[in-house]
Amino acid sequence: SSQQLKIYFAGSIAAGRGDAGLYESLVQHLSKHGCVLTEHVAKPERLARMGFKSDTEIYGQDMAWLTECDCLVAEVSIPSLGVGYEIGQAVAMEKPTLCLFRLNSEGEPVHGKHLSSMVAGCPELQTRLYREEPEALAAIDKFLARLKS
Repeated sequence: SSQQLKIYFAGSIAAGRGDAGLYESLVQHLSKHGCVLTEHVAKPERLARMGFKSDTEIYGQDMAWLTECDCLVAEVSIPSLGVGYEIGQAVAMEKPTLCLFRLNSEGEPVHGKHLSSMVAGCPELQTRLYREEPEALAAIDKFLARLKS
């Protein structure tokens, strides 16, 4: 169908903002494919403008977006409890899920933390390792092309 994909993008907010620039690029790229429900992950100051105050409200909104979305794309290089929770919920909801994990030029995790076995070993989701941003964008294109077909 020509209906626009609704994409839930997940990335670390509380656990660390070291990859904020990368998130911005990924969200911009995802926007070419559909509607990114969680644009604020790239720019958390947008959250303030959305008027969320309590943890309960944020949780409620995120769960509503997860329920509504067609798929989840997560950048998981920075370990984040929130992102892990979102991935688990998406898998439970049977949403197609792509996890992107960045390695440095030596092939080691870029943030020094290995990917959780609960993500890496989960057969219901796709994990793609990448070194450079274009590889991540290509993995997104491939993942979403399958959804649209």
